[in-house]
Amino acid sequence: MAAPSLLDLGRRERQIMEVLIRLEHATVGEVLDELPDPPSYSTVRAMLGKLEAKGHVRHVEDGPRYVYSPAGSTETAKRTAVKQLIDTFFQGSAEQAVVGLVRLSDGKLDEDALRRLTARIRQAYQEGR
Repeated sequence: MAAPSLLDLGRRERQIMEVLIRLEHATVGEVLDELPDPPSYSTVRAMLGKLEAKGHVRHVEDGPRYVYSPAGSTETAKRTAVKQLIDTFFQGSAEQAVVGLVRLSDGKLDEDALRRLTARIRQAYQEGR
């Protein structure tokens, strides 16, 4: 069975997932503290339960409280986020995204960083990616 996609989540669900990915694990209260324009405690608790039912979140019991964490890997979440960014703002072109990121660096990429990027691009090309 395929892993559930973060792209199918609503705005608030994505915000909660972003908090969990950033913190790696958190209680309802800790998630609530990190949300912009936070809803009620019970709303966050209910949304975490829904995210768990969808397969995005898991929990462990720590005494009387639940500690939540992302069910999937951080790498998968990063790839999903980057894919969404590329599809939304760069018409699906990884090349345009890389050019945009290099321009965004505003000349702050030193020679070593450029060498490393070149080596990674060369390696991806040789691997057929």
